[in-house]
Amino acid sequence: MVGYFFDLVEILSAKRKNRQKLCNTIFYPAHHSFRCKKLMMQRPTFDHIFMSLAIHLAERSHCVKKKVGVVLTKEARIISTGYNGPPEGTYNCDEIWPKTGCARNIKGSCSLTIHAEQNAILYALTHHINVKDGVLYTTLLPCLSCARMIFSVGIKKVIYKDAYAAYKNLDDEEGLNFLEAFGVLLEGYDPYKI
Repeated sequence: MVGYFFDLVEILSAKRKNRQKLCNTIFYPAHHSFRCKKLMMQRPTFDHIFMSLAIHLAERSHCVKKKVGVVLTKEARIISTGYNGPPEGTYNCDEIWPKTGCARNIKGSCSLTIHAEQNAILYALTHHINVKDGVLYTTLLPCLSCARMIFSVGIKKVIYKDAYAAYKNLDDEEGLNFLEAFGVLLEGYDPYKI
């Protein structure tokens, strides 16, 4: 996905006469040529921009197990960002425990980490930013605990890249089920949606 974003930026920034040449060399198989032509004519969507930023933010995470990034928006404006990691002023897991990460709780989750969604929401609320009716872009579908927080603060939509249950090897997507049950809109991110 990140490579796709940079390919798109390169195509869109090229001069008109060089765009098709770049398009043919960057978009590998022939079946992508139609998408490339459409992308050349259209600006990137906010979904593409915000999810690309979430993917890049995930790279800042100190977590050894999984790097997650979040962008919280309202009316197509970024109001907060976050990535998973330890609270400020504590240990960085990858520096203290580079092979294993921080200690696990009885459920097998990190005992020190604040989830990316929690980080973004806490930052916004600490700085008196209204998140009600916001849209949250995340690289990993929220867990049940984060889903409760998302619902409680009034976020209206979650756009996610990867499934939490698949990552945790669970049978049920508890966070997704909770959000759906209480009317929060959910959308799997599609990088080719134009």
